[in-house]
Amino acid sequence: MRWTQDPSTTASQADVTVYKAFQSKYPEFTRWFNHIASFTEEFSSLPAGTAPAAAAEEEDEDDVDLFGSDDDEEVDEAAEKLKQQRLAEYNAKKAAKGPKPAAKSIVTLEVKPWDDETDLEELLANVKAIEMDGLTWGGSTWVPVGYGIKKLQITVVVEDDKVSLDALQSQIEEDEDHVQSTDVAAMQKL
Repeated sequence: MRWTQDPSTTASQADVTVYKAFQSKYPEFTRWFNHIASFTEEFSSLPAGTAPAAAAEEEDEDDVDLFGSDDDEEVDEAAEKLKQQRLAEYNAKKAAKGPKPAAKSIVTLEVKPWDDETDLEELLANVKAIEMDGLTWGGSTWVPVGYGIKKLQITVVVEDDKVSLDALQSQIEEDEDHVQSTDVAAMQKL
């Protein structure tokens, strides 16, 4: 906006009042403030002018909050109370349902012996001797691989949160006299 009038005739005491109020609360209005500040020496001699009444400006100033205010804290507190209330309702509803059943998986493991002279019944007994919380051994079968060697296929049901398949395989493979390696042949969630 470009001033077309003589600036010395456009400022008034009302401008001074508004200038001081805005300068303290809204420093972003520097252009207008700088214009009015150019009359600092003449503030007491400026004419009354037709600017809005300073009292009305001060009352409206509280209503129009362009840059946020302390009222945001009240809104934040209300939002936090609502959040806490909803969390409490959610937790109560969740507790009323009771615990979910444990997630389980059916796994088919392949256990490969070292050679055709490995005692397969002892290998099976050693595998089934492994006990873990959440582990249930199922049926087993011998599958021919070739050259007279058979591998053990054994089904196991595991609780996913309690039994790590990697740990189970490592424990089976600790039987170095009988077990060459293990693999997961199949896995299905229950």
